Amino acid sequence: MSYQPRSSNQNESDDRHKKRRLYNPYQDIRVPAQTLYKLPTSLEYLFQEESIAQRSSRRENPTYYTGIGYLSGAVVGAGKGLVEGVKASEAGDTMKLRVNQILNASGHVDRTISNRAGVIGLLYTSMESGMVKARDADDIINSVVAGLANGALYKAAVAVRAIGGITVGLAMPGKQILKRYVPI
Repeated sequence: MSYQPRSSNQNESDDRHKKRRLYNPYQDIRVPAQTLYKLPTSLEYLFQEESIAQRSSRRENPTYYTGIGYLSGAVVGAGKGLVEGVKASEAGDTMKLRVNQILNASGHVDRTISNRAGVIGLLYTSMESGMVKARDADDIINSVVAGLANGALYKAAVAVRAIGGITVGLAMPGKQILKRYVPI
């Protein structure tokens, strides 16, 4: 079947165009799409040893867990920032100012939560891959130990900051006490 355009002005020049037909490159292709594109139904691996293992490779897991952590943190952070932005708006604010407050709060909270969730995912997958390599076994124990170690390491950074703050808080009065009562 060929396409033959018709113009609104019919004259003798149009009659000679009726004898010609336009080229259609798909005219003779009567192949179903299933045979035209034979796509695989299973996973494809670059190396044969990757196909033997029943788990994702150590290169796939960091990307997956970090990406999922960042994306879920971004969604949660945007929602929390939206709520904070709505709460921060006042009765006399214009619509433009309210939208600006909501976008600023969403962007700030979104960044912090998504970065934290991405780091947690990266720490978890690093520890889990280390456990698989150290134990040479892939079972639930690796996931449990990696989760516990991840939580301890992530909260240890907060504890170090807290201990540092307490130390500085005690050092300043201690310095004044030593200055006053200890002769040097």
